[in-house]
Amino acid sequence: MTHLRIFDEAGGAPLTDTRDAGAIAAALKPIGVRFEQWPSRPLADDAGQDEVLQAFAPEVERLKAENGYQSVDVIRMVPDHPEKANLRTKFLSEHRHSEDEVRFFVEGEGLFTLREGEKIYAVLCEEGDLISVPAGTRHWFDMGPSPRFTAIRLFTNADGWVANFTGDTIAERFPRHEPLEV
Repeated sequence: MTHLRIFDEAGGAPLTDTRDAGAIAAALKPIGVRFEQWPSRPLADDAGQDEVLQAFAPEVERLKAENGYQSVDVIRMVPDHPEKANLRTKFLSEHRHSEDEVRFFVEGEGLFTLREGEKIYAVLCEEGDLISVPAGTRHWFDMGPSPRFTAIRLFTNADGWVANFTGDTIAERFPRHEPLEV
């Protein structure tokens, strides 16, 4: 289930802990993060990029029109992906982007952790969740030790995702994603 925990930057127990989608959207809005839930659509387990994008075409087209996104693709991670350990490690480092990071989880889950001011926002996104992290927001992403997700990604830059790492080790002080066993 979708989950938001807000921590003080110094660590400790969560200041906020909720699984209510409306409360999550309301808590993230003041820091410029868009959070929505879209209805699930039936897709075959082996659905390719074209089938996934077709299933969510109305929502994707709405976002493209609202925000000028130029490029859309689908990423799929599975537990036996040969680069899973390297990719997990890379994404665990705090970074920023020069454009919004937009992800819609078609299936599976991943943990976005955002740093804004003196607060840390840990957002567990699951099937049906859309998150849009504004350009320049310090954050990291944990797909877990055995990643399993399919996500639609939208970009304003046709070259796609480019990370600018901060060099800060703050991500090491906050909980990692340990997904439920499937």
